[in-house]
Amino acid sequence: MFGRSKDQGPASPTTPTPEDEVRAGKGRPTPRRKVAESANRRPLVPADRKGAAKAARLEQRAARDRQYQALQTGDERFLPEKDKGPVRRYIRDHVDARWNLGEMFLPVALVMLVLQIVLAQVNPNAAFVVLIALYAFSLVMLLDAYLMWRGLKKRLRAKFGEHVVVRGTAMYAVLRVFQIRPSRLPKPQVKHGQYPS
Repeated sequence: MFGRSKDQGPASPTTPTPEDEVRAGKGRPTPRRKVAESANRRPLVPADRKGAAKAARLEQRAARDRQYQALQTGDERFLPEKDKGPVRRYIRDHVDARWNLGEMFLPVALVMLVLQIVLAQVNPNAAFVVLIALYAFSLVMLLDAYLMWRGLKKRLRAKFGEHVVVRGTAMYAVLRVFQIRPSRLPKPQVKHGQYPS
């Protein structure tokens, strides 16, 4: 049924010649399973556990130091995975070159909340106006972030092609917009107005 067709005769086995055996041979016997497994066996726990733990801690500290230095200088080799690549670099440079309302949100909100607390005891109507102003500023800030992303998306597509605007890039840009400039990591590598080409 699944084998050879009936019109073919019985298959004739090919016998290897001595030359084929010499060419195909590996020159040593196949090791037994027990011997092969014991050769691959590694100890689960190193002999010097304290020394191994200390070496691992030193290696982790060195990796953290390299990553921190990269976050300060923008060195692509040691950045975290979420910050690597030319697209992410372009997004960071574009956001850092732009004056964003989002980066002023925390100071403005703090000032308005203090004003509201002070004015609530003196003039409740003025405190309500401050609260409305805070909400208006928040809406304008969200609109500014949306307009920033629309312009950035066009630039990304022009520079890197249509396929480049992948999932997560919008959130990456918007989260950077809402951070105060000195606290952004990786640190800004461009000045205001110095847009990437």
